[in-house]
Amino acid sequence: MQRLAVIDDDLAVRQSLLWLLESPSLAVSGYDSAEAFLADTTAASCNCLIVDLRMGGMSGIMLLEKLAAWPYCPPVLMLTAHGDVPHAVAAFKQGVVDFLEKPFDDQHLLRLVEACLARDSEARSRHQRRQQVQDALQTLTEREREVMQLILVGLLNKQIAEELAISMKTVEVHRARVFDKMGVKSAVELAGLISILDSQGGKA
Repeated sequence: MQRLAVIDDDLAVRQSLLWLLESPSLAVSGYDSAEAFLADTTAASCNCLIVDLRMGGMSGIMLLEKLAAWPYCPPVLMLTAHGDVPHAVAAFKQGVVDFLEKPFDDQHLLRLVEACLARDSEARSRHQRRQQVQDALQTLTEREREVMQLILVGLLNKQIAEELAISMKTVEVHRARVFDKMGVKSAVELAGLISILDSQGGKA
């Protein structure tokens, strides 16, 4: 089941959204402040956030800045009763999906939530795959990483041996270990795996 968090200090709005969004496939939780949301140990498992711009204490923009430090941040929809261009620009710069003024159209909001949940499913899958690749890279020794980098630029075992001043047999052993730890069977598969990091701003 997917999870959605409504973060709004207006009780009436919060309860209205909980009623509107709750469904058999979506668990919706309400929070009366950004601080309360961040204090929840299950917060990171949410698949979509609906955040009020102006709240007592931490504002919606301040919450977005906090979320930017998370390894993965779900899609965010921002609500406000007093929208203005500077706040909208700040929200979009922080990656918010859409900026809606209260009162909002229920059906429009439902369509946006549906799109956010689909977006989260794809993005979270990519994030998890990227994390798996990074975790595998952490298991490589310094020498194995050197051999991997030379494999990725297309050098043959003999050329790698000459480049690193080691024997062909040693290169073969390191190559086999790199493939085993990274879960691949060829240099082409290895390159494809590393491209996952390159396409998402990662680093091998």
